[in-house]
Amino acid sequence: MIQRVQTLYLMVVTLLMVVTLCCPLVFVSVDGQQLTLSAFTISDAEGVLSYASAWLGAILVVTTLLPFVTIFLYKNRQLQIRLCGVECALLVGSLILVAAFTYALCNNIFADFDLGWENIAFRFPVILPLVSVVLTVLAMRAILRDELLVRSLDRVR
Repeated sequence: MIQRVQTLYLMVVTLLMVVTLCCPLVFVSVDGQQLTLSAFTISDAEGVLSYASAWLGAILVVTTLLPFVTIFLYKNRQLQIRLCGVECALLVGSLILVAAFTYALCNNIFADFDLGWENIAFRFPVILPLVSVVLTVLAMRAILRDELLVRSLDRVR
């Protein structure tokens, strides 16, 4: 059952989360000062000012590995559906953490200079968790369709 459409959805989610994990998410730049939010760090251009964003990195690592593991649990469709639900919750949590870190960056929590909201630049990987939520829901629906088909065939016998 690995060749099903939900496998394609979950593989795309895995690839999108790898991109999110590897690329910078947010740039804030004011008067030559630049802060970058990536999966595991918040740092300036020289790397002198650095803060750990380990919770964001941990959630992104889990959201990268979970759909890949879910693909190979095709014999247990109920567990696959539950893991897809957990994946959706973690993806929403990662979006909330990115928003919280961005709020903290713009309100002078990580820096001694005034950043402001007008100097923020979101990068492309910020929207990838949202796209992944949609693909995970589509995978969950496909898995549920397979489960309902198997149950209906069991009734006929």
